[in-house]
Order: sequence, then structure tokens, then C-alpha cells
Amino acid sequence: MDSFTSATDTLETAQLPDEAIAELSEIDRIFVNARTTRRFAATEVSDEVLARAYDKARWAPTAMNSQPLRLLVVRTPQARERLAAHMSGNNRDNTLAAPVSLVVAADLDFHTNFDRLAPHMTDAVTEWRQKPAQAHEAMAIPSTWLQMAYLILALRSEGLDVGPMTGFKADGINQEFFADNAWRTLAVLNVGYAAADEKVYPRAARLEFNEIARIV
Repeated sequence: MDSFTSATDTLETAQLPDEAIAELSEIDRIFVNARTTRRFAATEVSDEVLARAYDKARWAPTAMNSQPLRLLVVRTPQARERLAAHMSGNNRDNTLAAPVSLVVAADLDFHTNFDRLAPHMTDAVTEWRQKPAQAHEAMAIPSTWLQMAYLILALRSEGLDVGPMTGFKADGINQEFFADNAWRTLAVLNVGYAAADEKVYPRAARLEFNEIARIV
């Protein structure tokens, strides 16, 4: 018998199987209850758990399957000091204290992978090699933001907490870490497991659908 017993059932009134209840609870944990984290426990974040999160996030849609997101995984004390030097305000101390930080970058040379990622576009590599830098930025940056959103949710699905930041000197990070390539910094994610005494502000309001949508 179907768990929904009538057409008027809702998620609150329907008799859902245990598996469905668990799935809804997981969705709430990832989308609704997760908060931006600033203070983390000293627990190590392994490369394996980061790789598992990326394996989920890599299915995000991107323009022409370009997949321009690149990650610099910053974990050694020396690398954290180098990164923190370019962070603004409290972001500096938060970055120094985090178990691991991910510099999220857009690779403006994304086209070099088109032979593998978009084999149906036979001349794409050559065509994009001839396009100006502005065209590469217009293609790579929006897709990287989209991939990063998926990545944050994927990290949360692995039980991790995330502190996204855009308060930094991007040019400084680019020069510090990416002087020899075409990666361009968009954001920094501090990643780990929230400290037991982590304090968060009361949940702020979110706009309702009818406030943000126009139906035509």
C-alpha cells in the first residue's frame, strides 16, 4: 500500500516509511539546519573525505561541461600563514585556526580539457584558445560559483561544517599561489567539524517564494 493514504496528505500528516523520514532528516540537516561555521574542533579532515565530497559535487551543471572549478587544499601551518596574510579582518584568525581551507578558483584555461569533456565539439580547444580573456572569465566564473554551491552541500553531506568567505585580497592570493597558472580566486571555504562551543547567531529570515519569483 502506498504510504500516502489520501490526496490531501502532506509530509506532516502522511505515514512515511522510516527510510523516507531519514532522507527528509538528512535534507533538513544539509539545507535547513546547517550554519556558517567559524570555529572548528581540532579533528583532522582527511583528503579522502574531501575527495568523496568532490565526487558528489562534480556532477553540477556547467557551461559546455567546462568544469572550471579548481581547489587549492591548504592544510600545513606554513601554507595557512601564506593564505591568512591575504585574508581580511576576522577571516585571518578563522583561517589560521581551521583544520583545512579550500581556495575555490576558476581555471580560465578550462578549454584545454574540452577534448575529453566535450568531444562532440571537435574544434573547441582551438576556438577557445583564440578567444579574449574576458570571454574565458565570462564562461568560467559563473560555472565555478555553481560548482562551489554543490561542493558546500556535498561537504555537509559528509558530516563536515563549512565557513565560506569572500573577504580577502584575491590578487594577493592569485600571486601567492597561482602565479604560474590561470586559476583565479573566487572564495575560500574553511572546512572541518564545528567546535562544541561554537556559537551562531539566531537564524535570520529567508525570503519566501512569492517575494522572489515573478510568474508570467
